[in-house]
Amino acid sequence: MIQTMEDILRRFCAYGMEYKDHEGYTHDWVTLLQAFQLGYNTSQHSTTGKTSALEDKFPSRKKNPTPPEIIEVEDSPRPVKKIIKDWKIRLNGKDQRQYVVRFKNQTADKDKWLAEDAIPDWTLHLRSFRASRRTEQYYH
Repeated sequence: MIQTMEDILRRFCAYGMEYKDHEGYTHDWVTLLQAFQLGYNTSQHSTTGKTSALEDKFPSRKKNPTPPEIIEVEDSPRPVKKIIKDWKIRLNGKDQRQYVVRFKNQTADKDKWLAEDAIPDWTLHLRSFRASRRTEQYYH
């Protein structure tokens, strides 16, 4: 089949888009392209014994594929263990969200990082701070 394709392509390259065969029929590339594709897709390859259309859709697999690389057990659990450990720390409350607290009439040197529990009425203060930031963004 490959030889047939080479012959057809050689003729079109040599004679142009149209040529006459030995029986007197005029052939052009557009009319023969469909037959050419059908012949190519339905002919069996000499090595695999399958048609090229089947090879494109269902590639042949090796009978004895190489085994996948073995993953060492020691390397893979370490990141998972760290994630679980961090999650347990957060769950038990050892990892807390902290806020910078600035006291009235004090300099920035007196700022402190305090946990939510250590700030009285922290939800009200945080809500008013966020509201003031929103108005500053729109009016400045």
